[in-house]
Amino acid sequence: MRERWPILIFAAVMAAVPLIPGMPPFWIVLLDNIGLSALVAMGLVLLTGVGGLTSFGQAAFCGFGAYTTAVLTTSYGLSPWLTLPLSLLVAGGAAVLLGLITVRLSGHYLPLGTLAWGLGLFYLFSKLEFLGRNDGISAIPPLSIGSFRMIAPDTIYYAIWTAVLVAALLTLNLLDSRTGRAIRALRRGHIAAESFGVITPRAKLLVFIYAAVLAGLSGWLYAHFQRAANPTPFGAQAGIEYLFIAVVGGAGYVWGGVLGAGIVVVLKEVLQSYLPYLLKGEGQLETIVFGILLVALLQLAPTGVWPWLVSYLPLKTARKRPDTSLTLPARERASGEPNVLLQVDKARKQFGGVVAVNNVSFDVQAREIVALIGPNGAGKSTTFNLITGVLPPTGGTVSVLGKPIGHAPPQEVVKLGISRTFQHVKLVPDMTVLENVAIGAHLRGTSGALASMLRLDRVEEARLVAEAARQIERVGLADQIDQLAGSLSLGQQRIVEIARALCVDPMLLLLDEPAAGLRHMEK
Repeated sequence: MRERWPILIFAAVMAAVPLIPGMPPFWIVLLDNIGLSALVAMGLVLLTGVGGLTSFGQAAFCGFGAYTTAVLTTSYGLSPWLTLPLSLLVAGGAAVLLGLITVRLSGHYLPLGTLAWGLGLFYLFSKLEFLGRNDGISAIPPLSIGSFRMIAPDTIYYAIWTAVLVAALLTLNLLDSRTGRAIRALRRGHIAAESFGVITPRAKLLVFIYAAVLAGLSGWLYAHFQRAANPTPFGAQAGIEYLFIAVVGGAGYVWGGVLGAGIVVVLKEVLQSYLPYLLKGEGQLETIVFGILLVALLQLAPTGVWPWLVSYLPLKTARKRPDTSLTLPARERASGEPNVLLQVDKARKQFGGVVAVNNVSFDVQAREIVALIGPNGAGKSTTFNLITGVLPPTGGTVSVLGKPIGHAPPQEVVKLGISRTFQHVKLVPDMTVLENVAIGAHLRGTSGALASMLRLDRVEEARLVAEAARQIERVGLADQIDQLAGSLSLGQQRIVEIARALCVDPMLLLLDEPAAGLRHMEK
């Protein structure tokens, strides 16, 4: 990732802001609110912009963080710092329970589901007696370090923005990793990701929990900033506003979440302060004007303000080429592999009354090339889907190395050493060629999300990227290694898919119409 270097500059600027002589306290409060919103927006950048999961319910997770510390500090006398891990744990635990249901939804059902439980939790916050009902909880103690109490806006300012910077760094680290590539692959559908070993429900739940924890952190800071918690800031309207922030800033960009928070918070404050004077106090038109301005802004920068700004700035730097001398251990192979790698026996697939594959049988021997030939609609791709576990067979058996795979999912089939390309190219267009190909080596790494965020995966990551670079050179696309996959021609994209499949270190390679769209020399 190339977005990490601005952190030092940004941190220095933000640290100096409260020290500016004559800085009005109002602007410090505004910056505090921007930081709190940026934390939630960063989670939505990962959840919605990167993972493709739209959520309107993030404000409810802020409520979990705020109410947890409010109850523990006022009713049980715990130190605010001791309630931090508990607040994050409650928000994360709620995300697990809600995520197990929500992430299984798709299409328009997903955002509707998040809106439904967001409304339900808002109602719950306002009705529970121990949470103070609609009045909430007041007299929450401020954060303190020794005798230093963070009561004034300029004192808690540093706690809020330290949290923002740490969250940005951890998020960038996560995206620049094996786990991050798996999350980024979700937005283009699950079939390709699963065919290279990504367990998509686990990846979706991970990003859902991470976004909830960031929202819980924002809620915890909010409670000690305002020193009170009531249901109003944790309703559906706030959840929609947080999603607006992520989209306006740039839904796929971490710094876009921070910029979007600044734009939306400042714009709301300016409209609320000056619009009544311009309209002579008639009506509450701030929301209407606010919506019109946001639509106009998205017309100017449809992918978000951050990528629009970056396109005009000389921020691009050449990425260091991977060290292709690094190698990964070879994929484990069964001892005494039989001569028959694949055996398809009377495979059948029926969709209702349509028979797509009708009792197909063939073998693939070691060091043998086998071709399936037939017109469009003959069932060639469906046969490949039966072999790789994308579709369950209606009848017949598929055996790998003499063992029937039954209804094994794609993640288990690829572990056996079967890799594939697709009839219709399934790359992530806004990821580079190198990043797309590295997805193929997913199962050859083991580092998880926590190791990625703490940069403990660098040795393994260097080997995974080196393997991807080696396969890109092997297929003749070394000059395009840092190009976005979506900018390549169809023929080059098909070759990228072959390089990705080779990253598995397969014993059997399935190429689904690999020559379609290729020129003579490319073939």
